Amino acid sequence: QGQLVESGGGLVQPGGSLRLSCVASGVNLDYHANGWFRQVPGKGREAISCISSSAVGSTIHYEDSVKGRFTISRDHAKNILYLQMSSLKPEDTAIYFCAALTSDYIRPCEEYEPYEYDEWGQGIQVTVSS
Repeated sequence: QGQLVESGGGLVQPGGSLRLSCVASGVNLDYHANGWFRQVPGKGREAISCISSSAVGSTIHYEDSVKGRFTISRDHAKNILYLQMSSLKPEDTAIYFCAALTSDYIRPCEEYEPYEYDEWGQGIQVTVSS
């Protein structure tokens, strides 16, 4: 069983930037779809970006809410997933989670539902406020 650990969250002013990292152990991120999700109290977990397994070309998908502001990437050698967040808005405030889907790998990541991801990090708080 794998372990995912997020870091890099915190408090940032509107318009600022943060980079989240997700260090994986026991699971090779390259072999699987990986995703970043976020959740605010009282709401469900929202998918924001994902990257497909290397078997299907590591294609990348962004939800409209973050497109053009966030960048997902994966370091194969270090086995780390990143989320570079720029032009942050107060509505980006949430707990952010990284996840990997180890039960399948042959579809583009945007075709998977959040419940299909089976390895999750513990989550990290991102607060955008002046």
